[in-house]
Amino acid sequence: MASSTASEWDLHTAITPAGDGLFDATLDPGWVVGGGVNGGYVLGVVGRTIAETLPTKPHPLSVSASYLSASRPGPAQVSTRVLREGGTVATVAAELGQEGTTRISVLATYADLREMPTDVSTTAVEPALPPLEECVPGSMAPAETRRIAPVMDRFDLRFDPACIGWAMGKPSGNGHIQAWLKMADGHPLDAVGLLMVCDALPPVTFDLGRPGWAPTLALTVHVRAVPEPGWLKVSHRTRNVAGGLFEEDCEVWDPAGRLVAQSRQLAMQPRP
Repeated sequence: MASSTASEWDLHTAITPAGDGLFDATLDPGWVVGGGVNGGYVLGVVGRTIAETLPTKPHPLSVSASYLSASRPGPAQVSTRVLREGGTVATVAAELGQEGTTRISVLATYADLREMPTDVSTTAVEPALPPLEECVPGSMAPAETRRIAPVMDRFDLRFDPACIGWAMGKPSGNGHIQAWLKMADGHPLDAVGLLMVCDALPPVTFDLGRPGWAPTLALTVHVRAVPEPGWLKVSHRTRNVAGGLFEEDCEVWDPAGRLVAQSRQLAMQPRP
């Protein structure tokens, strides 16, 4: 159980063993966005549960989730099944359900990143974000927006001014949103927290002039390293909107200049 000194993230992802691979959880209403609970947060709850199931391999390497129905605030139950556990990695299947309905189904590979090389070599280019004081705080969002998306209060977001035109009715059309991010309470995130960060920014379709809630169908996250404490750089891009769907590619960089997580999400076009 989480203690009174735990971070908000730890409290909101707290789980209680219920026996036979089952764990009880409570999805906090502070993570609501649009018509359901934020998908990254729900994945984080499942990710925390898997970490508890594998005490010697607490870090996600690759996590693939299918979203079967929208999660709601309130009680939930997570089931886990270890498919294989070797000396270095383990593979686990997990599901989160509510009221007899499966909300999310997950297949994950976990390891101990502390036992693996800490260098991150990549040809990807770290996002060039302006200094924090030159970026646009998420707290400037209209009160009505914050009312229907209380998830915004979970973070301190500072948006790149070049990617925030959609907030003034002037989207760039580039399909790109990037921002600095840390938790609102200032606590650093661990490797499991990166599962949530990959779904923390507004849908990238906002920058295409298509605002609204965009339900996630599938999300795959690869975690490369445990992030260093401090501000994270988060970048979302899309190149295709077709068949009522769009993809969203995310990169997360830590203060040490390392690409610590990347993801691809398939989501439905935004609903007003």
